[in-house]
Amino acid sequence: MNIANKITVSRVILIPIFLIFFLIPWSFGNITIWHAVIPVQDFIAAIIFIVASCTDWLDGYYARKLNLVTNFGKFLDPLADKLLVMSAFVPLVGFDVIPSWMVIVILAREFAVTGLRLVAVEGGEVIAASQMAKWKTATQMIALILLLFHNIPFGEEGFPLADIFLWIAVVLTILSGGEYFYKNRDILLKSK
Repeated sequence: MNIANKITVSRVILIPIFLIFFLIPWSFGNITIWHAVIPVQDFIAAIIFIVASCTDWLDGYYARKLNLVTNFGKFLDPLADKLLVMSAFVPLVGFDVIPSWMVIVILAREFAVTGLRLVAVEGGEVIAASQMAKWKTATQMIALILLLFHNIPFGEEGFPLADIFLWIAVVLTILSGGEYFYKNRDILLKSK
C-alpha cells in the first residue's frame, strides 16, 4: 500500500476516534473561543475532524506528486470522505443543529453516486471525483468544522458562516450529483 492510500486509510481510522469525543458525554469542562463557550470534548472532536479533513488534501497531493494514483485510491478516497462527513452530519441532525432535509439531500446524492460507481466498476471503469465534487466535499467539511465549533459567531453581528457554507454545500451536492449522472449517462445506458 502506497503512502497516499495509507493516509486515506488513516482518515477512516480517525472516524471512530472523532465519534468517541463527539458522542460520549465526557466532562472535561469548557473552553471559550470568541465569546462562545464550547465543551472541551467538542473542541477535541473538532480538532480530530480537522486533522481527518486535512488527510483528504494530503493523500491527493502525494498521489499526484509521486504518481501514486491507483484504482484502490480512486475508490477509497471518496468513500473515506463520505464516511467522515456523514459521521458528523448525522449526529448534528440528532442534536438539532442542522435541518434533516439537508442531510437527506446530501445522503441521497452520495448513495446515488455510489450506485453509479458500482455500475461503472461492473463495466471495468472507475469514476474519479470531479472538480465540483471536490469543492462540494471541501464546503461540507468547512461547514462541519464551523458547526463543530458551535457555529462561532463571526464579526459584531454574529455572522453565521457555518450556515452559509452549509447552503453552498447543499447546492454543490445537487449540482455535482447531476454532473456525475450527465457525464456518465452512457454507463447507465449500457447497463440496461
